[in-house]
Amino acid sequence: MTEGIIKITKKTSIGDVIKHYPEAEPVVKKYFGAGCFTCPGSKTEDIAFGAAMHNVDPEVIIKELNAVIEKKKD
Repeated sequence: MTEGIIKITKKTSIGDVIKHYPEAEPVVKKYFGAGCFTCPGSKTEDIAFGAAMHNVDPEVIIKELNAVIEKKKD
């Protein structure tokens, strides 16, 4: 799956992160909680929206998510 890696941005949906990058689960849980995995809104809500709802800087989340998927690529 390494060739299909796409850099995560503020506009990436939380659902896409969960679906395509299971190794990012700990980061999603850390910032958004376990509820994102069953919430229907996660399919359309992006990282920026989730960050705003949880009062977190989206750039912090994006940096951690991309680090996790880059590590997986190696």
